[in-house]
Amino acid sequence: MSEPQDQVERVRAGYNALSRSYRGDIADGPTQSRYATWLSRLRDHVPAGGHVLDLGCGNGIPAAQWLVDNGYRVTGVDVSDEMVSRARTLVPQAEFVRADLSDPEALDFPAGEAAAVVALYSLIHIPLRQQEPLMRRIAGWLRPGGLLVATVGHNAWQGREQGWLGSAVEMWWSHPDASTYRSWIEDAGLAVVHEELVPEGSSGHQLIVARRG
Repeated sequence: MSEPQDQVERVRAGYNALSRSYRGDIADGPTQSRYATWLSRLRDHVPAGGHVLDLGCGNGIPAAQWLVDNGYRVTGVDVSDEMVSRARTLVPQAEFVRADLSDPEALDFPAGEAAAVVALYSLIHIPLRQQEPLMRRIAGWLRPGGLLVATVGHNAWQGREQGWLGSAVEMWWSHPDASTYRSWIEDAGLAVVHEELVPEGSSGHQLIVARRG
């Protein structure tokens, strides 16, 4: 199935409609634990007070909240108006911006601004043609020694799920396989320092941690 021209808007509409179905104000135990395990990798490379960009931050739970609780300065970005509105209430210590991650005119940061970039389950909603350029921009935002923590596709797939989360809403995803993401990350000038499969059903996602030299 080919990507629709308005895929980003469809993703935005889906998360606006099902913000609370997707994530409550408090993360469940397994989700909290899983995210904490991934984000704890920042502690060895990013000092307290470092600026972390949370791309696809949702309602700020649990990632932005964990980052704030562990002493980081956080800027969260999400395409969903509803998610950003909730994040500003739930994690008032962080800054949140409503923007399309794939649009360089809508979202940019100074070179070397970020001590880390977090992108959990967000890149996979962006049209394929826009993901590699975004990866290069992410690499540019990182300071030397800065860290990227991302969950991306394990197997290549693009398409939609009608009746997402048991509703009448559709949701779209687009992602290559993990080896393609690895190539994009390395071509952008980052070194992959950790990688693992995050199982989900019969497949899963790929956790990739990469560092700018």
